[in-house]
Amino acid sequence: MRLSKLFGKTQRETPAEADTLSHQLLIRAGMIHQLAAGVYSYLPLALRVLKKIEAIIRDEMDKTGGQELSMPVLQPLELWQKTKRDASFGNGLFTLSDRRERTLVLGPTHEEVVTSLVSRNVQSYRDLPLLLYQIQTKFRDEPRPRGGLIRVREFIMKDLYSFDADEEGLNQSYKKMLGAYHNIFTRCGLSAMLVEADSGAIGGKESHEFMVIAKSGEDEIICCNSCGYAANAEKAESKKGKASGSEPRPLEEVPTPDKTSIDEVASFLKVPQSQTLKAVLYIIDGELVFVIIRGDLEVNEVKLKNLLGSNELRIASEAEVIAAGIVAGSASPIGLNNIKVVADDSITTRNNFVAGANKPATHLKNVNYPRDFKADLIADIALARAGGGCPSCGGELKSTHGIEVGHVFKLGTFLSKKLGAYYIDASGVSRPIVMGCYGLGLGRLLAATIENSHDDKGIIWPLAITPYQVYLCPLHLENHEVRTGSEKLYADLEAQESEVLFDDRDESPGVKFNDADLLGIPIRVTISPRTLEKGNAEIKRRGEKKSQLVPLKEVAKRLKGLTQRGTSQ
Repeated sequence: MRLSKLFGKTQRETPAEADTLSHQLLIRAGMIHQLAAGVYSYLPLALRVLKKIEAIIRDEMDKTGGQELSMPVLQPLELWQKTKRDASFGNGLFTLSDRRERTLVLGPTHEEVVTSLVSRNVQSYRDLPLLLYQIQTKFRDEPRPRGGLIRVREFIMKDLYSFDADEEGLNQSYKKMLGAYHNIFTRCGLSAMLVEADSGAIGGKESHEFMVIAKSGEDEIICCNSCGYAANAEKAESKKGKASGSEPRPLEEVPTPDKTSIDEVASFLKVPQSQTLKAVLYIIDGELVFVIIRGDLEVNEVKLKNLLGSNELRIASEAEVIAAGIVAGSASPIGLNNIKVVADDSITTRNNFVAGANKPATHLKNVNYPRDFKADLIADIALARAGGGCPSCGGELKSTHGIEVGHVFKLGTFLSKKLGAYYIDASGVSRPIVMGCYGLGLGRLLAATIENSHDDKGIIWPLAITPYQVYLCPLHLENHEVRTGSEKLYADLEAQESEVLFDDRDESPGVKFNDADLLGIPIRVTISPRTLEKGNAEIKRRGEKKSQLVPLKEVAKRLKGLTQRGTSQ
């Protein structure tokens, strides 16, 4: 490809609207263009990267026995209502009405569609197991698109669905997909960490995410260097200490003038925050819920929603708190009537807590559970954090950030039961098919590669997914020998099917070298009057300082060896 004909222009300045490094470099390299918030065009260079990623994914999915199909983007809302996941996705669903006023969904995922499809094509255990996948555009109405391709509203995803006769079969399919995903990321030049994850709106009993560690990642990962435990912050757990051995003391009311926050109350009464109880009031699916947790911890709202099986959650307004007869800043779980109380299990780790008295400027000392108050539910609803104890080995937890590039789920039978996907086993008994689903975002993978592989000059593409393998960079094209030599080399490389981006522009060496570094093509070949004095060309790898002079007549052969070694997997 001649650079002079390439659609898409490089930019010198960093775009102000780009909030991550990958976003900045993709725009500056002329690879993507934003049409609307979270909606992007992939220009030719970026599309070539995507196509290579697709080829790697297809190869690995096919090796597992996966069968590729294509399912409709338009899905009847009724299908989502059958599984009740329309409520789980909520405003994230893009909906529209056809001319007959029937509501349709722009598919954010395809569990409903593929389960319905399988229910009509699988009758016997002999039809199982099945691995069905597609690579297709999805739509989710993200409230805050950000990071360029990292969080968007329209995106390309590989989604595979496994169908097995039993849990053992699901475990085998799950293990097979974990291996395939590791292969995909390795071939794309990425190191991805497997972490425990929340299943979210997809549902299911177990899930894992593949995370690429990056400062710009929006997901916090809580991990242990001692034993390898790792989980998304939404899912992570930590040890909260064992119950203290102190004897419960009598309740004592104490004045706390103008002290309403945990920090203020703990400082005033000269107790650690871990000796206090924090009250947080929520409106959950329209109901006021009183949540109580140890004062040094924070509520994990994802865990809370999952515990209650709720769809909507928000902090209660001051007016709603007052209407319930609760004093803000001194809310107490003691004496509550007709209000659901949900407690974190940290309330059982100590005795003699400080808590609100439900009176202005007043708190209670020596509050003990279950002597002084009851809870309708007690569970782990706390955010794990760095410095806490590892739930597996007791070691100290660390925190880092990452970009989610893949997510896998053990769905079990909840979808197959709702949508009638059953099979007849060897004994003639009808049983629900056991399902799993496995998603991988191509745009995120592309962006994560850049976040993981770049320098202060631009992108550094791994050879397996680079848009072009070779950047042919002739300098001073007005020189007849330079033009002739570069044109011949370009023709030779094209003939041997090397992927070449030929910078045939009449630009200065500085502009060409800057663009070569920005675009990140792995191998740069420079031909100039100086190199031709001894019949050479200069070969330099992107990201390395040293270059090598190679006889011009040997360059094509040398590059063929370099590019073949880098892409063969």
